[in-house]
Amino acid sequence: MKEMILLIVGAALVNNVVLSQFYGLCPFLGVSKQVQTAASMGAAVVFVITIASAIANLLYTYVLVPLDLSYLQTIVFILVIAGLVQFIEMFLKKSNPALYSALGVYLPLITTNCAVLGVALSNVQKEYGFGNSVLNGIGSSVGFLIAITTMAGIREKTVHNNIIGPFRGMPIVMYTAALMAIAFVGFSGLI
Repeated sequence: MKEMILLIVGAALVNNVVLSQFYGLCPFLGVSKQVQTAASMGAAVVFVITIASAIANLLYTYVLVPLDLSYLQTIVFILVIAGLVQFIEMFLKKSNPALYSALGVYLPLITTNCAVLGVALSNVQKEYGFGNSVLNGIGSSVGFLIAITTMAGIREKTVHNNIIGPFRGMPIVMYTAALMAIAFVGFSGLI
C-alpha cells in the first residue's frame, strides 16, 4: 500500500508531467483561462491517461512483445489514445454541449497531447506492470489536473491586475508557469 501511494504522489507532485517534465504544455497554456474549463479538461485528461495507461500496458505485454512488434508501440498507443478521445468527444457532445464548445479545439488535441503519450511510453520504459502502469497514469493525470486548475485560478485572479505592457498576456503566463515549476521542485524532497 505504501509503494502505491508513493507512486501516485511521486507522479502527481514530484514528477509532475507539466511542471517537471514539460509534457502537455499546449492545453496547459491554452485552456487555463477559467477554472471550470481547466478542471473539465483536466478531468478528461485524467480519464484518457488512466485508461490509456491500462490499455497500452495490456497491448504491449500481451500483443506487441509476444509478436515481436514492440517497435510499433508509439503508433499503437496513439491509436488507443485517439479512440479514447473520440469516445470522450462524443460523450461530451451529447451530455454537455456547453462544455464541449468551451473546450473547443483543445478536446481533440488531447489525442496529440504529449502528456498522454509520454505517460504510456514511460510506463513501458520503466517496465511497470499493469497495476503500476495504472497507478502511474492516475498520479500523472492528477498532477496534470492540479497544474492546469492551479494555473487557471492564478490567471483568473490576475486578469484585473495592472500589469505593465510588455508582460501582459502570454509573458506573465509564462512567468507564472516558471514560478509554479520552481515551486514544484520543492516537492522533490518529499519522496
